[in-house]
This record gives sequence, structure tokens and C-alpha cells, in this order.
Amino acid sequence: MKKSFSIVLLLFSSYVSAQWQPIETVYFEFDKFTLYNDQIQTIVDFIKNTDTSKVESIQIYGYCDDRGANDYNYELSKNRVITVQNILIQNGFSKNKIVIIEGKGRVILKKDMIENLSETRSKNRRVDLFLVKKNSFGNGIYNSFQKKHKVGDRIYLENILFPLGSSTLTEKSKKELDKIVVLLQQQKTLEFEIRGHVCCTPSYYLDAIDKGTRERKLSLNRAKNVYKYLINKGVNSLRMHYIGNGNKFPLGQGEALDRRVEFLILKI
Repeated sequence: MKKSFSIVLLLFSSYVSAQWQPIETVYFEFDKFTLYNDQIQTIVDFIKNTDTSKVESIQIYGYCDDRGANDYNYELSKNRVITVQNILIQNGFSKNKIVIIEGKGRVILKKDMIENLSETRSKNRRVDLFLVKKNSFGNGIYNSFQKKHKVGDRIYLENILFPLGSSTLTEKSKKELDKIVVLLQQQKTLEFEIRGHVCCTPSYYLDAIDKGTRERKLSLNRAKNVYKYLINKGVNSLRMHYIGNGNKFPLGQGEALDRRVEFLILKI
């Protein structure tokens, strides 16, 4: 990578449930968490060109290359995230919209499988910014967790969807739940209900059949699997419970979006 680093604006071209998410990636020098002026200016320009009225939240993740001790690299990646967060806030981006800041530490590589090790390492010394578009489902319904909620708010996450007839969590869903765990660790008093949903089932059935268990408990099992995953990640079971809603609450935006779970805020 050249001595004069630049910020590369990447457009995440795949559609996630019909929602396009821009990603901003900032690259750092080895063992540094400061940015050059041209990189700072690129972030400033990015803010100026972003219609924040259409942005619900931003998520910031930091990384290091594979060299060095784990603890040191976690701290370094966190400092890189804080650097970017401060630039955003200092240039007018609302602090309330920054819902996740997390240092991920180093990216482990299998060196014998890397053709250009130096270039690969340089790309791993980075911070990624994810913008979440504001939802279009109405008041009190969100498509990401917020720093402040009120009782009765519903959070519907477009990355937590299920294959037809299945209650098995996909890898994409697990990654989204890992982000939720970070937020729940920050908001330790938040209590909520996990609601499972299904599509494509006649109204005279209370639920759909789970092809994995052959029981008519598909929406319940979807919620239960999310519940169990969060427990395994350290979320206190007393903060949450789960129910199955069957097909009673379609979003009206296609069958895929009805194979989902939602979070209902019960206590702040």
C-alpha cells in the first residue's frame, strides 16, 4: 500500500432484503490509529454527501492485521474506531445515530494461502462504517437497535431472516445477532420479547410446520432459536422471553420479509 493512504468508498452492491447499505472503509498505517488530513477530509465529504434524515444509524468496526498480541490489537482496533467516531461527531454527525462502536482485534491469516501478504495485511488495518437506512414501517418500528427506546418499540432486523420452512439461523443472521449482543451489553436494563413470524400459511392455521422438527411450531422455534443463541452469547435469560406469532402480522412487503423475528421492548 502506498505511503499516502486514502479512504476507499465501497458500495456494497448486493441487496439485503431490498435494502442497499453503503460501506465506508478507512485504512491505517501499521501500529497507528491516527489519520492523515486527506483521509479526514474524505470522511467530512462523506458526511456532507449523506442525507442523514434517511439514515437511522451507523455502525463502526475496527480491525488490525495478524501481527502482535491479541489484547494489544483489541485496544488498537478500538482506538481506531474512536478516531473515526470523533471525526464524525466533530463534523456534525449525530452521536445518537452511532449505535455500535467495536474493536474486533486482529484478522488471523493462513500465511501459506496468501499470495500478497503485505497487501492483505494493509487491507486488514482498517475501520468499516455501515449505514442503516431509516425504516419505512411506521412510528415505533425500527430496523436497528437504538441508543434510546421506549416501551412498545418494535425492532425488525432485515438480516435476521429464515429459509422457507426452516427455523435454523443462517450465518448472516448470527452475525446480526452478534451486533445485538454488543448493544445489549451496553443497555443492561433493557428487557424484550422475541417474536417469531412465518409466511405462506393459511389463516386457519396458528403456525406453520418446521421441516426440521415436523411440528407446527415454526414461528415459535424461530424465536426460540434466537433466544438460545443470545443466551449462549451471555445475554441474561431473565431479560427476555420468546413467542410465536404465526402469520398474524405480515409486513406486506413480500414473503421473504415475513420469515423473520422481531424484538418488542418491554422495559427500559
